[in-house]
Amino acid sequence: MAAQIIKGMPIAENIRKEITADAEKLKAKGIQPKLAVVLVGGNPASVWYAKSKIKVGEKIGVIVELTELPADTKETDLIAFIQKLNQDSSVHGILVELPLPKHIAKEKVMNAILPLKDVDGVTAVNRGYVFGGQDDLALVPATPMSCIELIVRSGIDLKGKRVALVGRGDTVGRPLASLLITRHATVTVCHTRTTDIPSVTKNAEIIVAAAGKRGLVTKDMVSPGTVVIDAGINEITKEDGTTTIVGDVDFDKVQEVASLITPVPGGVGSLTTSIIMANVLKAIKLQGLA
Repeated sequence: MAAQIIKGMPIAENIRKEITADAEKLKAKGIQPKLAVVLVGGNPASVWYAKSKIKVGEKIGVIVELTELPADTKETDLIAFIQKLNQDSSVHGILVELPLPKHIAKEKVMNAILPLKDVDGVTAVNRGYVFGGQDDLALVPATPMSCIELIVRSGIDLKGKRVALVGRGDTVGRPLASLLITRHATVTVCHTRTTDIPSVTKNAEIIVAAAGKRGLVTKDMVSPGTVVIDAGINEITKEDGTTTIVGDVDFDKVQEVASLITPVPGGVGSLTTSIIMANVLKAIKLQGLA
């Protein structure tokens, strides 16, 4: 019997309804939630992501203000602009779209964002809260939080569950491991130096794939009834020259043995923009405005 597919969009819609209701309450208090998005250069994927945030914001009551800067913008000028946004009391969240041009140091720019406005969870302060098990005080990165929301809102209790997390990257794997531990899961982190990944994944009740390697999790690595969350994103070029996105899981085969599985696209990635918008509202609370 094939696995039940956990689709991200219905869960995202529920989150957006909650945000809309909360945004209305804030507006009644005279607070208009506002996210500043900064885009340096014209990377097509970044432009698409930025514009999708504007569309979502319009639907749920969050103003998204996009600033597009030329690709040759100096690092010092970008940091100065971020500091201006830090001081702007009408702006509650700041997000710098990645990738940045090569002449700009990403870490410097990310840590220039005021942690209380860092809705992408990229600053050292927010990472520290997450790694320290204090994600109630943190603005948590969107993709790890999307994985948590997909699991929890699908009715799965993480307490005591054996979770195999395949991937230890700074963006997803490491923060997700902390979020899972905080929710009392028993987590084993696998990576490129792990000697026998299948022995770990076959003993897991939940597998989260977040390594960025196509087809990494195969059917023979998954025990019957396992929940499989695919947070991988891999762009592949088809024979006709068009590109498509696939995850880290061999979806067609793995769904034959899993109990629940997320697709790519249409799974984890469907929630990320909604999580960022939720972070804007959380930022308002953390800033002591509501």
